[in-house]
Amino acid sequence: MTTIALALDAAGARVQQLPDVLTFIEAPPGMASLTTFRLAAIDEFGYLFTLRSAQQEGVRLFAVSPSVYFPAYAPRVSEEVRAALGLDDAAEPALLAIVNPGEGEATTVNLFAPVVVDPVTGNAVQVILDSDEWPLRAPLVADAA
Repeated sequence: MTTIALALDAAGARVQQLPDVLTFIEAPPGMASLTTFRLAAIDEFGYLFTLRSAQQEGVRLFAVSPSVYFPAYAPRVSEEVRAALGLDDAAEPALLAIVNPGEGEATTVNLFAPVVVDPVTGNAVQVILDSDEWPLRAPLVADAA
């Protein structure tokens, strides 16, 4: 299995390895029945990624390591989500945030509904957080990383 490095901080001092294929336990919102996505790094730092559907050619999402751009981002992953992914108590799930490339507007990141990934199996789920602490459209600025 090939792995992809996910930076956990802007310095790249902390890195988490993820499988290059993510299997969503339920399709992400708006993706109908698409559940298998290939994860690929766009940069060499582990900041920016593509998620391409393995089931439907041409379907692609962009994602970032949210903690790189938003260092205080640390949403609580519920026990329900951990159980659904098969994470044990000691396992640290990986988080990805979906990017909305701005067409004539600012590019934003969805911090309200992160993708939670089991770094061992590649099982994933996009969850809507219980709290409104994190925005749906957080501006992604170039100097954040």
